[in-house]
Amino acid sequence: MAFDAGMLAASLSEIKRLALGARIEKVYQPEKDEIILQMRSLEGGKRLLINAGSNNSRIGFTNIPKENPQNPPMFCMLLRKHLQGAKLVSVSQADFDRIAFLEFETRDEMGFECTKYLIAELMGKYSNLIFADGNKKIVSALKTSDFSLDSVRQLITGAVYSLPSQNGKISPLKIDEREFDSLADKFSSDLPADKFIMKAFSGISSAVAREIAFRAAGASDALLADCPREMLKKEFFAVVDIIKNEEFSPTLIYDGEKLAEYSFIPLYHYSPLEIKSFESAGEALDLYFDSRDREIRVKQRASDILRLLNNAEARISKKLCLQSAELAECEKGSVYKKYGDLITANIYRISRGDKTVSLEDYETVNEDGSFDVVNIELDTRLSPAANAQRYYKKYSKSKTARTELSNQIELGRAELDYIGTVFDALGRAETPTDLAEIRDELYRAGYASRMKGYNENDKKNKHHISYMHFETDDGMTVLCGKNNVQNDYLTHKAAGKLDYWFHAKQTAGSHVILVTDGREPTDLDFTQAAEIAAHYSKAEGQNIAVDYTLAKNVKKPAGAKPGFVIYHTNYTAYVTPNANKISALRKK
Repeated sequence: MAFDAGMLAASLSEIKRLALGARIEKVYQPEKDEIILQMRSLEGGKRLLINAGSNNSRIGFTNIPKENPQNPPMFCMLLRKHLQGAKLVSVSQADFDRIAFLEFETRDEMGFECTKYLIAELMGKYSNLIFADGNKKIVSALKTSDFSLDSVRQLITGAVYSLPSQNGKISPLKIDEREFDSLADKFSSDLPADKFIMKAFSGISSAVAREIAFRAAGASDALLADCPREMLKKEFFAVVDIIKNEEFSPTLIYDGEKLAEYSFIPLYHYSPLEIKSFESAGEALDLYFDSRDREIRVKQRASDILRLLNNAEARISKKLCLQSAELAECEKGSVYKKYGDLITANIYRISRGDKTVSLEDYETVNEDGSFDVVNIELDTRLSPAANAQRYYKKYSKSKTARTELSNQIELGRAELDYIGTVFDALGRAETPTDLAEIRDELYRAGYASRMKGYNENDKKNKHHISYMHFETDDGMTVLCGKNNVQNDYLTHKAAGKLDYWFHAKQTAGSHVILVTDGREPTDLDFTQAAEIAAHYSKAEGQNIAVDYTLAKNVKKPAGAKPGFVIYHTNYTAYVTPNANKISALRKK
């Protein structure tokens, strides 16, 4: 679903309620299309996120930790110069469009009071963030445009900001029932009711339009002809009243554990899927966009890692296939030995120059008492004794090859398992630092001499290892690695002897440490730590097996790949993790 004007109104209502009068302490730009304003008010500290990306545009308070670049972009530096210390005095929405105005009171370079604006246009691929002065003259923008790109509207420094065209649509907040009837009469009765609402009115998403039709006619795809006009008006203006009175109920729709939709009102037409409402629009948006943002960022930044891993996986799989075929050939070694034995036992019956010889296999007796006859090919250049030795050498060679190939196949499968752990870690990567650690790991493991963005001697790559922190309901700290570098650090350096180590059984996943600090963990502590280990692994479904033991029992063999450990003394718990509960336990 797109971030519609109703959801924007819900977010701005929350900002007005909690942040008017707040001062800007810091400005961050963790992504090229995303700004975070760190605010301080009587309500405490708040972090306001404004995303002007084409896929995930939105505005709202956030609690998701974001890693900031060491060198802030120019737009971020500009906002820091003008907005740090500024006070948020007004928040408004442009008519009923997806455009928000944030007005700040601050002081200019001479110390005089002045007004500045942040204008957030949250319109999908047309999203933008514009910084303007008190007269709404554009100072800078994330994305600029001039007459060469837009003949009607310029977004260049010094130009006065103007609103984009409404394309003939009407604001639903500015009509009455008579005007609604007049509009409805202009559309064909064969048009679905939700399409009529979207074509006639601005700012309403397809999900909300379907919900209005569902509430009016009992079907989200009902035609105008089948939708009672009075019921349609009643439900339409009920939604309008929610917006006018700011009685929002931010809602998420769950399809199992996957988030399917969000809105500022409950979407009952999604029944029987789970419908969950929240008091905070920011909290709902955080939950919906968290994993989606992370997946998109990882795909954008980790294309080189994915390509390397895919190539390595394909190469190892092909090599294993060839080695398995060779190993199957080695199983003929016993046949070669039999040929040598038969030639030796019947050497008096064979002459130099024979191409083949048929000999009775006295070890195999048929039901009628006869023996199987074995046809053996001979090298005409060799004597009978030399032919026997030739088959003995083949037998000896196949026996050696079988041992060596078995070892090579075992190493190949272990390498393939390791590649799987890196793929798994890539799916959990949240920040550029996490990706840098994976690049470092692959470089040191010998998979690439050079990696995009990685330099072994670069000080930027000498970072502090940042793993996930959780706190159980009984107050114990749980640490969880996101990749093999973090897993090794947690297991062999961070964990104390009396801390407990958790890992999903026989599958790739995070190493999880339950920090005891000398206390005895409760049953709930063990359960929640096991659920975290199960959640951050490749295991799926219910009753996932998780091994746990004291960290001192976990050892790393010499020369083993990153993340590989062995242990013998352990217990096994069976848990079914819940993503929402685990997210609530996370601290950073």
